[in-house]
Amino acid sequence: QVQLVESGGGLVQVGGSLSLSCVASGSILSINTMGWYRQAPGKQRELVAHSTRGGNTNYADSVKGRFTISRDNAKNTVYLQMNSLEPEDTAVYYCNINALIGTIVTSNWGQGTQVTVSS
Repeated sequence: QVQLVESGGGLVQVGGSLSLSCVASGSILSINTMGWYRQAPGKQRELVAHSTRGGNTNYADSVKGRFTISRDNAKNTVYLQMNSLEPEDTAVYYCNINALIGTIVTSNWGQGTQVTVSS
């Protein structure tokens, strides 16, 4: 099994910054993709940013230039630096990793952390 522990959410004013982190633990042989998703009230969960083990990254258009995803493979940790936050960024943020457990690749979700941007 894989456990994901997220931290770093909170309340911030418009234009402020927050940094999220997500640590994976358990019987992990390797991790390929690590990413962040978010879900605002009444909306579907959407991709925010995602990173492959090889270093390729992908961002939602709405966060390009403001958010940065990074990872520490040795620590099984993924980070999301969020700058110039806007009210529209208010959501529950979830980390997701695709991990090799034994011979199976599994998709795993964190418990979510609330980010609230006040105007």
